[in-house]
Amino acid sequence: MSIRRLFQPSALHWAWRTAAMKRTPGRQQGVLRWTHSGGHSYRAVIFDMGGVLVPSPGMVAAEWEVQNRVPSGTILKALIRDGDSGPWMRFMRGEMTTQGFLEEFRRVCSEIAKTSVPVDSFFSLLTSEQVVKQFPVMTQAISQIRAAGLQTAVLTNNFCLSNGKSFLPLDRKQFDVVVESCLEGICKPDPRIYQLCLQRLSLQPSEAIFLDDLGSNLKAAASLGIHTIKVDHPETAVKELEALLGFPLCVGVPNTRPVRKTMEIPKDALEKYLKGLLGTHGTGACKRATELSLEPGKALHGSSQLIMKALGNAGVPVPTVLDLCEDSSIIGTPFYLMEYCPGIIYKDPSLPGLEPSQRQAIYSAMNQVLCRIHSVDLQATGLDSFGKQGDYIRRQVQTWTKQYRAAETSSIPAMERLIQWLPLHLPRQQKTTVVHGDFSCLAHYLPSSFPILRGFKDQDVTQLGIPTVEEYFRMYCLHMGILPIDNWNFYMAFSFFRVAAILQGIYKRSLTGQASSATAKQSGKLAEFMAELAWDFATKEGFRIFKEMPAAKPLVRSYHAWARSLPQHTLMSARSYSAVAAASPSQEAKGGLIISPEGLSPRVRKLYDRLLQFMEQNVYPLEPELQRHQASADRWIPSPLIEDLKIFNCSAPDTGNMELLVRYGTEEQKARWLVPLLEGRIRSCFAMTEPQVASSDASNIEASIREEDGSYVINGHKWWISGILDPRCKLCVFMGKTDPQAPRHQQQSMVLVPMDTPGINVIRPLSVYGLEDAPGGHGEVHFKDVRVPKENIVLGPGRGFEIAQGRLGPGRIHHCMRLIGYSERALALMKTRVMSRVAFGKPLVEHGTILADIARSRVDIEQARLLVLKAAHLMDVAGNKAAALEIAMIKMVAPSMAYQVIDRAIQAFGAAGLGSDYPLAQLFAWARALRFADGPDEVHRLTVAKMELKNPSRLQVPAVPRV
Repeated sequence: MSIRRLFQPSALHWAWRTAAMKRTPGRQQGVLRWTHSGGHSYRAVIFDMGGVLVPSPGMVAAEWEVQNRVPSGTILKALIRDGDSGPWMRFMRGEMTTQGFLEEFRRVCSEIAKTSVPVDSFFSLLTSEQVVKQFPVMTQAISQIRAAGLQTAVLTNNFCLSNGKSFLPLDRKQFDVVVESCLEGICKPDPRIYQLCLQRLSLQPSEAIFLDDLGSNLKAAASLGIHTIKVDHPETAVKELEALLGFPLCVGVPNTRPVRKTMEIPKDALEKYLKGLLGTHGTGACKRATELSLEPGKALHGSSQLIMKALGNAGVPVPTVLDLCEDSSIIGTPFYLMEYCPGIIYKDPSLPGLEPSQRQAIYSAMNQVLCRIHSVDLQATGLDSFGKQGDYIRRQVQTWTKQYRAAETSSIPAMERLIQWLPLHLPRQQKTTVVHGDFSCLAHYLPSSFPILRGFKDQDVTQLGIPTVEEYFRMYCLHMGILPIDNWNFYMAFSFFRVAAILQGIYKRSLTGQASSATAKQSGKLAEFMAELAWDFATKEGFRIFKEMPAAKPLVRSYHAWARSLPQHTLMSARSYSAVAAASPSQEAKGGLIISPEGLSPRVRKLYDRLLQFMEQNVYPLEPELQRHQASADRWIPSPLIEDLKIFNCSAPDTGNMELLVRYGTEEQKARWLVPLLEGRIRSCFAMTEPQVASSDASNIEASIREEDGSYVINGHKWWISGILDPRCKLCVFMGKTDPQAPRHQQQSMVLVPMDTPGINVIRPLSVYGLEDAPGGHGEVHFKDVRVPKENIVLGPGRGFEIAQGRLGPGRIHHCMRLIGYSERALALMKTRVMSRVAFGKPLVEHGTILADIARSRVDIEQARLLVLKAAHLMDVAGNKAAALEIAMIKMVAPSMAYQVIDRAIQAFGAAGLGSDYPLAQLFAWARALRFADGPDEVHRLTVAKMELKNPSRLQVPAVPRV
């Protein structure tokens, strides 16, 4: 660890600038006039407030919108809506109360965003002390301006708070004149407010400089003859102001601070040394700020200087090393001197206050620098003699294990597992190169509220402009010219293990009084959290290794047989015992059950990874826009965003109807309807449920299909027909009775009805817990004398019940897969929420009831997932009929599981879980509806029970021994 001291150049630094300027006394009130050699004479500087002295509403809004999932630009559009007559301008002229403004502003924002916008939250943030802090560079500039004898003024468009006081979060003593729009009743860019400010300063326009961040305000000032400076960045604006005034406004080096008292070093000897050194480097050296860094130990005297020079020669951006001083008598230790590199240190990796393009550029530059460091030729640069060669990761694991053991206060189970696991899974190939310990992707996996190390896991990185982990890793591989590594999870496990050990050390020192920061005492729990994250990555790496193991014959246990490619009759007889003890890459070809993505073949795993990437990059970011579309007046018109992204074409009821046509359709029916459905050019619906009868028993259906003159005439009243309101819906698969006198399950038939056939009347859309599910919706429909050709019947008269069973099997498992997806999403949202919220004095994630709910949800999801995988596996290798029991079981289990998981997530969110800002309420409604869609739970329980009782092997009761 180096201790740094920043040295600023003396007054000589400004000699070359002040020599060309003259200072003459002002004529009024003893104010001094600064005259530049170009002939301009200035007596005052006028500052805008928002965007110049403190963050502007637009700057605050950008971050707030990301955090609150409000469409980017909503607040800014609302601020300028209707110009002078808009709510923002009227509020700043004092024509509206705070309450009145918030009500109207909320309406405007909601109209723009097409969803409810919590403007009260934005206004609270905008007026909070943590946000409206004056920029230090501006504070210092004002101080220097006043010290030079010039006047200062603030001219701001501001507003009155609910307590009646004007909002001016500044020290008024900094200014000779303060002009506030809410008190004067006029706003910039009205020329009158500038004239009022000049009048109070007793100045002519040409004697003042005005700083503002808005072009319209600057244009109005310039038209009066005031010199203007556009403020895009405070530091840049201050430099421009320095050039106009002709004297320094920054006393010290920007973004630096004085040395802490505990780290003070002798000044006299150091100053003498620096004067001698910088004098030998000429006048130019005096103009450069310098940085002093202490050498870490006597054994490495000069090593840092050599390394820095070697890296610089290799193209790595490093400061120029000016000198190495090995004379310990100067400050008590050897040190070296470097040029100071001006810049900004961002402690928050989400880079607040920057545009997405700027964030992208910064992360890209950091990636490229890391690649340059890793590409340094050790022999060519003479660095091959520094440090040990090889086994770097092993030595690092040993080092941090020792560090953890030395700081251990109680057992952390995840750390114990990692200490055993890491040495056994070290990378086989390691390249020896220069490394930089501060580069990592940890922030992608940590929430923004995480102490010590902030992250952005709970933020939309795409909207922020920050690359995802996958994108960043690919960027690195591209720059390095290497193929992606397989064991990424190992390196992440090690990284989090290292941080956990560091945090444990901080916690140990806090107990002994050596670390007294507020976060130090929390670091014990943080160490556990980091260790758990590390173990999560270790588990993922274990799955990857397991997937690559050579195929071996799996163990056969009681009730666990491997469903291989056996004859059909064998599979049917062994159906209820099909599972697998382990998975390997070759099992896909053999028909083995794959229980996790890690078990997929390389080809399928690549497709799986592409799918995840597609969802992260293209689908999830559009959710807010799609949500707004669903709530808009155009909701019954399909969103073009969906059409542009449709690649899966796996929506209900189309998948079931496609399956029906594949299995039972004629070649003519397939050509007319199946092909356009598969290509996604049309949509379809399935009409079975009727309002007058209990349609869970399909034999109750009353709609009629009557043969007449070479056609079928359809009459009936149907409802809950999903997708029928979609303008793209061109086909209705209709179920009705052709022969009411036939045996019970041979009365029904199915016909294909084009939606443009006369006699189809959609009565109304139905809602699910208030949700319309536009644009497809769920319709109530009358079919009156609808006539279709006889060739539109499917399979033949009386085959409807048979077709329905064949169609519903795949449809049911698709619903169960969706339900598992709903549940995973709900649990992910719940985890993010509880890690970022505090109640009753501690984070929600530390409450036992929350932890219990998370555990129950994970267990419930995994149990349901395994049952669904088993059912899908049997359907693939044995057919739908052989998988009938498993299909009934999953349809009975999955909706109730999802209902409970989502309910727990809503409970963790509180009231927010009930609204439309998050998808939980919609997921909850869908999960509840699916408890009777495609057959109610009771029917599936009945099916499972009957099939169980028919299985003779499960009726054998072992004899009870007599005592």
